[in-house]
Amino acid sequence: MVGFGGPPAHIALLRRLCVDRRRWLEPRQFEDGVAATNLLPGPASTQLAIYTAWRLRGRPGALVGGLAFVLPGLVAILALAALFLGSPPLWVRGAGAGGGAAVAAVALDAGLRLLGPAWQRVSGTASVAFVAYALAGAAAAAVIGSWLVVVLFGCGALELLRRRTSAALLQPGVLLGAAGTGGLGALAWVAFKVGALSYGGGFVIVPLMQHDAVHRYHWMTNAEFLNGVALGQITPGPVVHTVAVVGYAAAGVGGGLLAALVAFAPSFGFVLLGADQFDRLLVNADVRAFMDGAGPAAIGAIVGSAVPLGLALDQWWQAIVLAGAAAVLLLPRWGVVPTLLAAGAAGIVIVLAGGPV
Repeated sequence: MVGFGGPPAHIALLRRLCVDRRRWLEPRQFEDGVAATNLLPGPASTQLAIYTAWRLRGRPGALVGGLAFVLPGLVAILALAALFLGSPPLWVRGAGAGGGAAVAAVALDAGLRLLGPAWQRVSGTASVAFVAYALAGAAAAAVIGSWLVVVLFGCGALELLRRRTSAALLQPGVLLGAAGTGGLGALAWVAFKVGALSYGGGFVIVPLMQHDAVHRYHWMTNAEFLNGVALGQITPGPVVHTVAVVGYAAAGVGGGLLAALVAFAPSFGFVLLGADQFDRLLVNADVRAFMDGAGPAAIGAIVGSAVPLGLALDQWWQAIVLAGAAAVLLLPRWGVVPTLLAAGAAGIVIVLAGGPV
């Protein structure tokens, strides 16, 4: 219930609780878990929580620990979705518009925080490939969000070819299917893409989720989607919780629960079915080569996602709030939650003073 702040905060809290305080895991076991879950698609901090519970009590423990990590934030975000997506009073609409205005800055900050450490790990000719993959991811997120996953897989495959590894390239069969015109099947498909393909964090999948929820299926407006992303940041747990807001907009509480179930199922599946193979995963040259291509593209995509999120703003004053949020996130390094709360408060003041919403 106190896991605010995204994957870095979640990982630090899990380490403090499971390694330093209770000594359930050895430091090496925890670090191996962090490395392995970062190689997998999906929300890494969710998978790490499931993995640490698996190390302690096997598969039953993984189920209990994973649900304990996911459910508090899910309940909170569904309650907030009901408030923000219904017929909210003016002050709530102002808070949503203000918080939503800051989301693009949050995405930019998240990408830049990942970019520095990742760049420090590359050298020589690998740096050229890193830049190319990051730019490809950024461009895809900014311009063709609906095809972002194809670009991520493509960058991974190119890096496999570049290193002349085996010809056994990953086959993204899940990309071959698409649900028809917008019912529960479409919602399940969108949620699956969010949960199974979000390399590098939940913000990677935001452009694709925005395209499907707003432009393809018309479940929500751009403003409502920005509210959903903001709510995913100010509630405990992973950003992927945003998909529950999309599900709520599509089909009420049942849709929100369905979207969350489908989105988090791959994370449980990866750990429950494959945790005992994580040691092999860490030394698999093909997996590492693929992620050395997909990883930089994912970081670039997080940065690039700020473009469609910023373009979704429709009130003049939101641009000012966005600029202020970027300033406090990037310069004095405010936290995400205080920034979003301040942006929401600014929105309340502006609309109550007569500003448009």
